Amino acid sequence: MKLYTKAKRRYIYGMENSENSYPRPIVSVDLAIFALTAAGLEVLLAQRGARPFEGDWALPGGWIHVDEDDDLEAAARRVLNLKTGIVAPYLEQVGVSGDAKRDPRGWSLSVTYMALISPDDVTLRHGGNMTEAAWRPIIADGVDGPLAFDHAAILKTAITRLRSKVEYSTLPVHLLPHAFTLSELQMVYERLLGRSLDKSAFRKRIAEVDFIEPIEGEMRRASNRPAQLYRLKQVHATVFFDRTI
Repeated sequence: MKLYTKAKRRYIYGMENSENSYPRPIVSVDLAIFALTAAGLEVLLAQRGARPFEGDWALPGGWIHVDEDDDLEAAARRVLNLKTGIVAPYLEQVGVSGDAKRDPRGWSLSVTYMALISPDDVTLRHGGNMTEAAWRPIIADGVDGPLAFDHAAILKTAITRLRSKVEYSTLPVHLLPHAFTLSELQMVYERLLGRSLDKSAFRKRIAEVDFIEPIEGEMRRASNRPAQLYRLKQVHATVFFDRTI
């Protein structure tokens, strides 16, 4: 962890009166955390326990810690671990929003990340300005009910990004547990696409991009015969198809 002197902290936050001191906006990272459950695609929301928007639901987020976060992704991973207990999921920056009106406390800037996780890996946590955490189903391009700040618009952007990539990438695999069968992988694609896929054509496409590998000696019991378990070759990688699936 980096250590800063008091003087250094004052300089970073613009508290010194110098020619290099300028007003700084409020800067945070907000997370659209998606999981695929029996009910469908869901997003993790946090109920705020402090002003502004006390009692309202919002995307989990937090301030950037300049003495701890080496970069934006490090800040997003720290906040995600704090809220869910997840250390190393798939993360992707999906946008930046900022203006003088989105936060009543002043000019603010939010960097949004999309996280894809398996719900089995999550330990929901709350504390600080977050009194409750809950999974909410995605309905169309949002959730049922309003969200604090401009988080409804941020969530819509993240949902659009996720759905657009399903057709031509391996992104959906990050919604599965560490070990999965080919049938489970196909099911994730079908649920996100809202349509059935031909089994042989799907498996041919998956084999072409070569992004998963069998786990030697690992099988899952099934009604007819055991199914081979697979895992990602590169945990955080996303491979793109040369044509839509």
